[in-house]
Amino acid sequence: MSGHEDEVLGAAYDARLARRLLRYVRPYGPLAAAAVLLLCGAGALQLVGPAITRWVVDVALPAHDLAGVRRAALLFVVALVAEFGFGYGETVLTALLGQRVMRDLRDELFAHLQRLPVAFFDRSPVGRLVTRVTSDVEALNELFTSGVVAGLGDLFTLLAIGVMMFVVDWRLALAALAAIPGVLLASRLFQRSVRGAYRDIRTRLARINAFLQERLTGMRVVQAFGRERAERDTFDGLNRAHLDAHLKSITAYALYFPAVELLTTIALALIIVAAADRVHRGLLSVGTVAAFLQLVRRFFQPLQDLSEKYNILQAAMAAAERIFELLDTPVGGGSSTLSAPRSALALPSVGASVERGVGSGEGVTVSFQDVWFHYDTGSATPDWVLKGVSFEARPNETVAIVGHTGAGKSTIVNLLMRFYEPQRGRITVAFGDGPAVDVRELAVDTLRSLVGYVQQDIFLFAGDVASNVRLSSAIDDAGVRAALASVGADRVVARLPGELSYALGERGASLSVGERQLLAFARAVAADPALLLLDEATSAVDSESEALIQRALATLMRGRTTIAIAHRLTTIVGADQILVLHHGQVVERGTHAALLARRGLYERLYRLQVGESHAAPVAATQAVT
Repeated sequence: MSGHEDEVLGAAYDARLARRLLRYVRPYGPLAAAAVLLLCGAGALQLVGPAITRWVVDVALPAHDLAGVRRAALLFVVALVAEFGFGYGETVLTALLGQRVMRDLRDELFAHLQRLPVAFFDRSPVGRLVTRVTSDVEALNELFTSGVVAGLGDLFTLLAIGVMMFVVDWRLALAALAAIPGVLLASRLFQRSVRGAYRDIRTRLARINAFLQERLTGMRVVQAFGRERAERDTFDGLNRAHLDAHLKSITAYALYFPAVELLTTIALALIIVAAADRVHRGLLSVGTVAAFLQLVRRFFQPLQDLSEKYNILQAAMAAAERIFELLDTPVGGGSSTLSAPRSALALPSVGASVERGVGSGEGVTVSFQDVWFHYDTGSATPDWVLKGVSFEARPNETVAIVGHTGAGKSTIVNLLMRFYEPQRGRITVAFGDGPAVDVRELAVDTLRSLVGYVQQDIFLFAGDVASNVRLSSAIDDAGVRAALASVGADRVVARLPGELSYALGERGASLSVGERQLLAFARAVAADPALLLLDEATSAVDSESEALIQRALATLMRGRTTIAIAHRLTTIVGADQILVLHHGQVVERGTHAALLARRGLYERLYRLQVGESHAAPVAATQAVT
């Protein structure tokens, strides 16, 4: 669970983070300014009630001026209505401000996540990334809607009421402020207590999210192995810990607000005590005391609110630090954008060839030159997955890659797609008759727009069939139907209610594995790519579907470059070149017939699969191990 834990909260205010947050507020400056003005207006209107009370008690009532009392009451009602209007406007404007900042920030986060290299997601828990885009951004929304703007309003209200208190009677003001140290002490204790409780709540919630995500994804395994009761007990423990953390925060609130209310009452009592003798001697009016009692109660309310604003500010700063840490994660070479640097020599040829290649079926020449690669595991000694791999795939040529599990087959595709970068060597592509260009000098979206990639683990989005087929192309429904028919997937779609408009479940769960793979092939056909990458793409289809796909691929491969990773060696017997990988090295290469004649690893693997030799299993096992 440690990957989902929240970091310890830092300082309540960080000027560097505040400046970065201000960049998101700047486009909505008028909204923020209007909200602050409305808050200040509402704060100023709080002075109207005490002033009216003082005048009525000291002037109107002794003079029996009933008309004056009615006018004062009407003015008080007008002030209350205006204060309500100002409060309503401020709430709407701050909500708009917070929601728009959240929208912009989430858009930026999602765009940045899409450009991060695949290696980043290998080491980052999905639950934590989701928390960044949801809960952490929501904490910033709290900052703008209930924190910084409302805090400025509270400060203005405190200042206005404090000034008025000293203007009216400085002695009573000093008596009222005698309770301030107690309020500050209670607020400090409250902040410390709630700070820890908030962190515990987020940590427990992250654990629940991580547990739910994993168990719901693996629900078939849970049910197949009868783990329902054990998993329910584990979840109950996590849920109870979350409840306990919430109860701690509730306890802190339950102690703090009554404590402030008690201190407010003590301040009111001090005023009455301090004023009694002076009122008795005629040095102080009753109206002034009545006004002061109202001012003190209104003074302590924003003071109490500021403590809560402090907690909001602290949580927002911690969330901002985590969000900006994610945004500052370098996209790396594997996630370049269109502005990525290109070779000045290759740019004209590459640009022209790309334009010709897309949609015309023109292939590309792919070359691996002494490529070494290892995954970043943090080990001091790298565990090389590929060791000096070199080969070339030309247009209208199929290069097949075979080998045992873990030999490095899929890694070759990952490097070519620039999901990862090789530590040594280089990978080049030549578009048409243009010069060879290192893939690291190409914009990633330019490179990937030429690739039709069919994975072993098919991923379909929760949308209709048509949108999944035209994922990387802008073809119409007729084009979608043609792509489906070319791989035999039209029969699958014809059985679905609504056909092209049929809504697939999450990851295409409403279809079988074989049906999902047929749709993935149709997706590749629809893209009309210059380069085909097939990663064990027919491993889950039946023999009849495989025959249909092989016929469709024969047409699709014409004039294009194809790199195919195969489990079933019978599917790549017609490849122009077969590479046999063993522990990250190319140990054999050649055509199917040549490799069989060589009687090496490939021949033993092939005979093991087709069952032509009783001794093949032992020989193949020895070769693989």
